[in-house]
Amino acid sequence: MSDEKNLSDDLDDMLGDAKDSAKKTTESAKEKAKEFANEAKETASEFSEAAKETFASGENKKILAGILAILVGWLGIHKFILGYNKEGGILLGVSIIGIVLSCVGIGVLVVWVTGLIGLVEGIIYLTKSDADFYNTYQVGKKPWF
Repeated sequence: MSDEKNLSDDLDDMLGDAKDSAKKTTESAKEKAKEFANEAKETASEFSEAAKETFASGENKKILAGILAILVGWLGIHKFILGYNKEGGILLGVSIIGIVLSCVGIGVLVVWVTGLIGLVEGIIYLTKSDADFYNTYQVGKKPWF
């Protein structure tokens, strides 16, 4: 019986040690999780601030205006993005007239020309450096090409 009691005591000691070790590991894991969560919050906050700066900068307008000019330049949306409402209205109006006249045949050419203007402007916007784009189209207010 004494061997069984010693074995039982040994098992109880091992079980107690295992419980203590599990508690320490759990506490350690909780601390690591909290540290990771805090680092993730800091990184997300930094990313958020960087995104706000990017969206407020001229670079974002450059990329947005360039892509819109290439994709739907015939509508003049890129002009409205840059603040050229009169020029955007002209492109949009000419495109609508071209669509109406497309049943005559000449309208297709008109829409094609406005699309070509948008494509060329989009390529120009995207190939300019950020400083050149900002100085030319946002400070200098150059409306065409």
